[in-house]
Amino acid sequence: MAQESAAIATLGAELVGSDRPYVVVSGTPYVPGRPSVESDPTSTEGPVGGRGVAVAAALDLASRGVRSTAIRLPRTVHNQGNGGFAGLLTTIARGSGVSGYPGDGDQRWPAVHALDAAVLFRLALEKAPAGTVWHAVADEGDAVREIAAVIGRRLGLPVEPVATQTFGPLGPIFATDQPSSSTHTP
Repeated sequence: MAQESAAIATLGAELVGSDRPYVVVSGTPYVPGRPSVESDPTSTEGPVGGRGVAVAAALDLASRGVRSTAIRLPRTVHNQGNGGFAGLLTTIARGSGVSGYPGDGDQRWPAVHALDAAVLFRLALEKAPAGTVWHAVADEGDAVREIAAVIGRRLGLPVEPVATQTFGPLGPIFATDQPSSSTHTP
């Protein structure tokens, strides 16, 4: 993450005073007990803390004449079942022979189709005011059990609860209820 912060700072420094757009990306934040919204801060601690620090620095460039904005992507950005966390879950299911989910599977993950997220990136480049944050969220929260069911159906695998450790470092994230909203995003 130190390299990412350095790259964001270097690129941003070149834009100071230009009022040119600068769009950075992070994930939707985790907020216990409710869907996260655009005004919630990005975490600057833990496994995603470095990205949060880099994004905050980019947004601070708004005070220096850069039309900086951040787009927060949900855990699931889908397109034909490839890429992102959905792709990782599919790979894990293929390897284990089970499309599993941790716990009771009621925990929720937000989602968006990759093409819808692409539209938001274009709009942010064209119109977003400096220092703003946008959520690329179409589905506030799909139950991880339902995500596993789609993967299982497509792969012809059984769908059942499995140990959180099955998902490696992704396990604690997959086991956490993390809904998110795009209420304030145009």
